[in-house]
Amino acid sequence: MPAVLPQSFYARDALVVAEELLGKLICHDDVILRITEVEAYCHPHDTASHCRFGRTARNAPMWGPAGHAYVYLCYGMHHMLNIVTNVHDEGAAVLVRACEPVSGAEVIAARRGAIRGPAALTGPGKVGAALGLDTSYSGKALFKPRGLRVLDGEPPSGILIAPRVGIGYATPEHQAALWRFAAAGTDYVSARKLLRPLGAVTAAPMLAPLASRTGVTPLRQTKRPRRS
Repeated sequence: MPAVLPQSFYARDALVVAEELLGKLICHDDVILRITEVEAYCHPHDTASHCRFGRTARNAPMWGPAGHAYVYLCYGMHHMLNIVTNVHDEGAAVLVRACEPVSGAEVIAARRGAIRGPAALTGPGKVGAALGLDTSYSGKALFKPRGLRVLDGEPPSGILIAPRVGIGYATPEHQAALWRFAAAGTDYVSARKLLRPLGAVTAAPMLAPLASRTGVTPLRQTKRPRRS
């Protein structure tokens, strides 16, 4: 079994963590899922973020510390799993939008009303249901050896990017920002129409200004760590 990711993995800019979460494994009970699609919600000034109006009782876990879950209820029925990033008191997180099954297919099918295949796991509410989550998991550490946790995993062969989904309330620049990341070569990806290749990723440290990748003024320029 791969190692549990350390808390330090998450204590970086949401855009960096989002991309590197692709291929990692989420474990809960008998279910193991491989992350195939995520969205970054950044600090500061991201008008699509739940933290855009400041700290509230609901979004308090999103303000840190990093490496904890932020689970919220959407439309009164969907439990959405976010992974908190950045340093303490910087409200930022990565939404897990889609996964593919690794283990626990029968448990997933039971939780998803007998739906199987990509339709069971391509959407953040579907991921939350497959993992058996509710808002009681909000604030739980994801770097402990038991319970809801995230394990290391192989990165995808390629990465796709696109604007985030369902954020019509955000400013036009943040609606257009390419802060959705998906694994190439899998059917377990939602809202495929706008996805396009990120491009070659080198092993060297890389700092293209975020504006060149997102089309907006950078929220904070963050150097990408060297990949091992």
